[in-house]
Amino acid sequence: MTPGLFCAREIPICIFAKPPVPGEVKTRLIPSLGAEGAARLASAMFLDAWHTVESYTGVRPVLATTREEGHPIHINAGDVWLQGEGDLGARIERIMTRGAVDAPAVIAIGADSPGFTAAHLHAALKAIRINDAVIGPSFDGGFYLLGLQRCPHGLMDSLSWSTSGTLRALRNRLEEHAFKIAALEPLFDVDTPGDLHLLDEHLRSHPDVGPATRACLESLSGQR
Repeated sequence: MTPGLFCAREIPICIFAKPPVPGEVKTRLIPSLGAEGAARLASAMFLDAWHTVESYTGVRPVLATTREEGHPIHINAGDVWLQGEGDLGARIERIMTRGAVDAPAVIAIGADSPGFTAAHLHAALKAIRINDAVIGPSFDGGFYLLGLQRCPHGLMDSLSWSTSGTLRALRNRLEEHAFKIAALEPLFDVDTPGDLHLLDEHLRSHPDVGPATRACLESLSGQR
């Protein structure tokens, strides 16, 4: 892929997020935050991820979601892509295939890694220019970012999801397809009550990141 193609067409940055409905998102945080609090935190983390991407020049922010309604901000209908049916692999593959049709590459990110910044996006975009894939690993064995120059049919079939071996399984699958792979620095996800401590520490040591997440945590501090 030549650099000129990257300059000519915007790369879709697809943020995977469900509508923040209490009881349907971040359910493992409910014991600590309650259903409403967990949903508010999910909404705040999405807003920070969306604004990070939206503020970056030369990319196309896309919401990859399960339903068109119920999101915390208005997004143009053409930039809301439904994940569709199937397991996570099928849904990721569907979004990545759609994104790769008219762009030189496509990137998917989660909305639950508050450490994700424009610097990580910049590194991913730089890497995907000269690699077939770029992965942002999570400390729990998953990944917070996946970028592809192409998405062959069945690339995500029968992978193990939400386990400590997810990242390893994904790398093996990409290698089976002869992808040249780059890796970013690892980040943490916020999925369990224990992750809230990591989040507190990260926000204290990085005062310029996660404004919506920071404000949400402060408002929820009396519940923890």
